[in-house]
Parts: sequence; C-alpha cells; structure tokens
Amino acid sequence: MLRALLLPFLCLLSPASAGKLLVIPMEGSHWLSMKEVVAELSKRGHEIVVLVPDNKVYIDSSDVYDLKTYPVPIKKEEMEEQIRSLGLMCFSEEPFLVRFWNTLKHFQKTAALFEAACRSLLYNKEMMKYIQDSKFDAVFTDPFNPCGQIVAVQFSIPSVFFLRGVPCNIDKQAAQGPDPPSYVPRIFSLQTDHMTFSQRVKNFLLFLSESFSCNIAFSPFEELTYLGKNLSI
Repeated sequence: MLRALLLPFLCLLSPASAGKLLVIPMEGSHWLSMKEVVAELSKRGHEIVVLVPDNKVYIDSSDVYDLKTYPVPIKKEEMEEQIRSLGLMCFSEEPFLVRFWNTLKHFQKTAALFEAACRSLLYNKEMMKYIQDSKFDAVFTDPFNPCGQIVAVQFSIPSVFFLRGVPCNIDKQAAQGPDPPSYVPRIFSLQTDHMTFSQRVKNFLLFLSESFSCNIAFSPFEELTYLGKNLSI
C-alpha cells in the first residue's frame, strides 16, 4: 500500500544533472583551497570555466577546467609582492596598533589592485559577451574579491560562495552563528580562544573597528556594482 502511494511522487523526481560553472576565484592561498573543490566538481561531471586576470600567480591551466584570462594593468610581480607581504604581515610580532595600521594599508592597496582588475573585466566587451553567450548555470566565487558577485548580478546568474579567511567575520554573520568578541579571536589578532582580560579588551576594540576596515577594503567596488548595468555588450 505504501509503495503504491509513493510511486506517483517518485515519478515526479528527476535525476541530478551536471551544470556549467563559471569560477571567479581569489588569488593566493584562497585558490589553493578552492581548486580542490573545483577538481571534485569536475569529477562529478560539471563543465567548469575558470576566469582570471592574466597576472595570475598560483592559478594554472588544468585538464579539469578551461582556463580563460583577460588583460589587466597590474604586473604579475606586483601581485606576487602583495601576496608575499600579506603572509609576512599575518605573522608579524610588531605592536598591535602598528600591525593594525599596516593591515588597513594592505587592505587598501589590495582592494585597489582587485578593483582595477575587475574594472578591466567589466570593460572587456569580448569577455563579457562570452559570459553572456555561455549561459552558465552558476558562478562559483570567493567573496574576498567581490568581482565574482558583481558579474553574477550583472548576468542574473546564481552564485555560490567559497569562504575562507574573510575579513570582518562576514562569514560568521552570514551563518548567523554565535560570535562573541570576548571569546572568539578576530582575524589577524594572533590570539587564541583562551584570552586574558587585557587581550579580550583588545579583541573587542578590534571587533569595533571591523566595519571601518571593511569599508576601506570594499568601498572601491561600490561604483563597479553599477558599472556593468551601464555597459553595452
């Protein structure tokens, strides 16, 4: 009897099928984590296109995806130096305020580089037409660099985020998980979850500064969110 009742519903189900994915990754160590997911998606039959600037550092060609590049006004050496300086800054033992100020300056410079690359993509009519004509099912992107989401919104393509090391703890906010600054160390604080009172105070001050830091990191992209709508493809 139960089988007879379930049969009409089972007939309505369709098997899962592979899709066509546009991957707009974040350069550096973020890509080293993301490419493992890309490889697994390829094994499951998805057709994958990875779209990156031509000054790429870690992102190479592969037989699991089709790599497409677009020209940008930033040299590869400049991008390599920016990635290297971030690694040194993360493990710096300088005083807290010095490290915090250097982090803000680094975010500002990094945002300027990514904004210039994203602007180059949005003004590249050939590449934008390719994205439009390819009919991608989804954009797989790292929100540390908002360019992927800007492209997804421009072409009304669903997006999937790959989060790792996102400033301002926006990943925790998106998940609506508990994130008390007295117990959860902020990014770049170099603290554990076992903090003294003075460390908790410092952690709380860093928490208060995150909105300011995010504004510096992401404000250059505000204009680009409207740019694509005004471009003729």
